[in-house]
Amino acid sequence: MQDRTKLVLLAVVALVFAGLFIGLGLNADNYQYFLSRRVPKVMAMILAGIAIGQSALAFQTITNNRILTPSIMGFDSLYMFTQVVVVVAFGSMSSYVLNDYVNFSLSVSVMLGFSVLLFSFYFGSKQKNLMALLLLGVILGQLFGSVSSFLTMLMDPNDFAALQSNLFASFNNIKVELVYLCTPLLAIISLLLFRLNRVLDVFWLDKDNATSLGIDVKRVTLQVLILSACLIAISTALIGPIMFFGLLVTNLAREMLKSYQHRVLLLGVSLLSVASLLSGQWVVENVFGFSTTLSVVINFIGGIYFLSMLLRNKIV
Repeated sequence: MQDRTKLVLLAVVALVFAGLFIGLGLNADNYQYFLSRRVPKVMAMILAGIAIGQSALAFQTITNNRILTPSIMGFDSLYMFTQVVVVVAFGSMSSYVLNDYVNFSLSVSVMLGFSVLLFSFYFGSKQKNLMALLLLGVILGQLFGSVSSFLTMLMDPNDFAALQSNLFASFNNIKVELVYLCTPLLAIISLLLFRLNRVLDVFWLDKDNATSLGIDVKRVTLQVLILSACLIAISTALIGPIMFFGLLVTNLAREMLKSYQHRVLLLGVSLLSVASLLSGQWVVENVFGFSTTLSVVINFIGGIYFLSMLLRNKIV
């Protein structure tokens, strides 16, 4: 089966489940209320799927490693740490918590500031070792997670209840305002990343060969890292952190499409991510009756897939 046919099938699956989410059970009496709830929910899953898939794919290309995703840099932990610190410092009734725009802007600014600080450390050193940068990200991620857990244990129960919805992935409490704010942002970032598709193709040949072919590896690496940080900030702010989803859909897209061209892979991983989120959430709601959550299922399947990759020695 050709790659184009596979992309069309993924698009059809995504459209079918999006239609089921939006149209199932609608009638003349309830359509206004249901559409106001369902359309932002579907849009949020589409935006998050595209953001997670594209960021993980580009990140794996520049690191030349199939088990690495932006989550390993500690962005998810930093998001949770930011939410906890805001509640501890200003209280759960503060505008920094209740105002979606302010909270989103603060979270994105902190995550971008963290990424710029990490990348300036990397590019400012004489010996540019990307693995050292990743190791630093892992250590800081563990630090953020540990401090967040400590602060939540000391927190007032009412503040923790207000905070809890921001700490875990949720598809049922979508913030409508953020969906419409993130749509143009994601479109711009995805366009910028897509324009680098031919340059990213050259990264398959190793960085030394890319440099010899005239690619400014330092500049491209910085651009991709910052764009990936923006995408992860958008997805995490919309639906919360999902640890293994980027790893899962990126590697499945690579194996499914069998293409080295990033213009195909970026489209493929986006469609696969969206189809997976929509179909998975529909099954959780209508088959399992909310007896579990999609994030639990994704982390379970993703953890098994991660171990299978290690056992098959497919870590690069």
